[in-house]
Amino acid sequence: MKSKKDKRQNIRYRIRKTIKGTADLPRLAVFRSNKQIYAQLIDDITGHTIVAASSRDKSFEGKKVTKIEQAKLVGSLIGEKAKQAGVNTVKFDRGGFIFHGRVKALAEAARETGLKF
Repeated sequence: MKSKKDKRQNIRYRIRKTIKGTADLPRLAVFRSNKQIYAQLIDDITGHTIVAASSRDKSFEGKKVTKIEQAKLVGSLIGEKAKQAGVNTVKFDRGGFIFHGRVKALAEAARETGLKF
């Protein structure tokens, strides 16, 4: 019997077969742990991270917010950093997580800052 983590990994691999990021159209990868949330814009061809943001950023220290509010802050931060890097459109990679809750909040906040996906 497969564990919950193994099932998520299989879904993640299935998603990654179809989504490939390029320099023009990078992949917005999301990882959600129990306490934190991370987002990266990745160019898969060269294997480099263009921009990254997480809830462990120095600007979030000392703020008492819920996890969903934390995800919204990270989404808006990754959107702003993407604009500074000259990226307008991305491919969204939910990383095997359900598009609900914190992942959805991050995606909607990134869309509000102007990212298209």
